[in-house]
Amino acid sequence: MSLYRRSTSCYIRRYTIHFRPLNFAHTRSNRCIPASFLGASRSYSSHHGGDPRLKDLEKEIYDEYSVIKDRYATPKYPIVLAHGLLGFSELQVAGGWLPGIHYWRGITQALRANGIEVITATVPPSGSIEQRAERLACGIAEAAQDKSVNIIAHSMGGLDARYMISHLQPKNVDVRSLVTVASPHRGSAFADYLLKEIGHERLPRIYKFVEGVGMETGAFEQLTREYMIERFNPRTPDDPDVRYFSYGAMMDQPPLLSPFRHSHRIITDVEGPNDGLVSVTSSKWGSYRGTLVGVSHLDLINWTNRLRWTLRRWMGQNPTFNAIAFYLDIVDMLAREGL
Repeated sequence: MSLYRRSTSCYIRRYTIHFRPLNFAHTRSNRCIPASFLGASRSYSSHHGGDPRLKDLEKEIYDEYSVIKDRYATPKYPIVLAHGLLGFSELQVAGGWLPGIHYWRGITQALRANGIEVITATVPPSGSIEQRAERLACGIAEAAQDKSVNIIAHSMGGLDARYMISHLQPKNVDVRSLVTVASPHRGSAFADYLLKEIGHERLPRIYKFVEGVGMETGAFEQLTREYMIERFNPRTPDDPDVRYFSYGAMMDQPPLLSPFRHSHRIITDVEGPNDGLVSVTSSKWGSYRGTLVGVSHLDLINWTNRLRWTLRRWMGQNPTFNAIAFYLDIVDMLAREGL
């Protein structure tokens, strides 16, 4: 049962996002590449062998999703893919002259190729959970057309879906299951750190700048541990008629050029194993299916650094995680659960 019911109003808003490619250092020979660049560091347990938080990993998944299998079962209901913070369904660049950039890179196409009906939701990239949940509800209602659905949500998308299920209960939307992938159900220590570093005095100026480029600011303070643990979770109970599953991920110390190098260290010190943005502990909700080892927050949506894996192949190391295989296995699991 939900705490209360509220109506939703659908709206469509255009967001302009500037995408800038990363710059990588050039090397003449793989023998000269530092191990830290390749991410070939010791495992988390070797650095933190006595850390009691290691028990939170539960089932550790190493290479279970390294290759795509020959056959996957098809679930009964359509799959809704819900993106995370600053996400999008498809980003058009150069006025549409260049191929669009997909948040779910290759994942949507792979699911559809296996006969699965897929709905890709689009919500305000940095809007509040409430704003994003309303848009999610409208998008599902419009696309599903009275069909029951399973939701697979990455990062903040899991919080949007939980809020929608618990509070909004929109008409013509029947959610049968929610699978969250590295969603910060208990917030993120890195969000705490950023807000503390910015400071309350400078925060209004930062928000004014963000709003000036056409983006919302409601999400940022809602991703703190205090907000999620003390306010959001107590007010957002699970629906007993919905099945909840979750996955977490962790990586070793990121390589030198990784965007997660700083955030990973901060979260490790406070929460323990994490994927660069969300800890394993925070990722758990409902039936926890396991911890993906050696996987970053962006690896989970197939934004894997191709240069890094090319260099690793040169050194005889094969990839241990394939995001497409991972999502195909999720829908296979839902099918086996009768969903």
